[in-house]
Amino acid sequence: MTGPEAPARPGREVRSRYTAADLGVFTRDEASRFIPRGDGDPRNDVMLAWELLYRLEPELYDRLASVERLHPGVVDWLPRHVDRIAEVGAGTGRLTMELAGRGRHVVAAEPALPLRRILRRKLAAGGHGDRVRVIHGFFDQLPLPADFADLVVACSAFTPSPGHGGEAGLVEMERVCRPGGCVAIIWPNHLGWLTARGYRHVSFPGPMFVEFGSHEEAVELAEIFYPKAAGEIRRHGWRKVPFEVLGINPPRDLAYKVLAQ
Repeated sequence: MTGPEAPARPGREVRSRYTAADLGVFTRDEASRFIPRGDGDPRNDVMLAWELLYRLEPELYDRLASVERLHPGVVDWLPRHVDRIAEVGAGTGRLTMELAGRGRHVVAAEPALPLRRILRRKLAAGGHGDRVRVIHGFFDQLPLPADFADLVVACSAFTPSPGHGGEAGLVEMERVCRPGGCVAIIWPNHLGWLTARGYRHVSFPGPMFVEFGSHEEAVELAEIFYPKAAGEIRRHGWRKVPFEVLGINPPRDLAYKVLAQ
């Protein structure tokens, strides 16, 4: 449940917004990946808290994703005028809207139903509803044929964790990519893990900021997602906040592999 009828969440920081009582929101397939033992505590597992955020407060997540913009060099690096693109972990479309103009056919896979709904709404509003097909799919189980896409890409979603990609997810992304095509992981959080598996690294220079709609929004979202930086943002009256102040790496990196022909 989302919107004005949704129950108030205890606390403000994302890690303290949910409890074990919220785990029932997961489908059977989601539970098998995110709580394989059947239990978990989002207050002690931040990745689990984020999965609950996607399903319980998707509009809140979308507000954050909308202001954490990718480095323009990352987007420009991606191939243009390809036939087919497959995006995995599409979320609410941080990258999907950019991909819509780069391939004749784009498939965006996202496991969380509330995020898929927002993505479909955005695509329709942007006139991309016919070009991009939004589907349900996990990293390790994509409902796409082998050698399907010229570009298979994930943005701010893939990790070495089995529930969020891992070895099985990387193998599945490479299965869907045609020989000579490219698999790209944008904003990776474990570059060493990927380079050990044959991926190359590209990084784009320059200062980067999270540009909130207002100072009030900057404080509000920082208290939820960047609590250690909220005080400094409040003191400076910032609306445009350097990524370094937030304590996270800017979205300026990608790892990629061109598959052998």
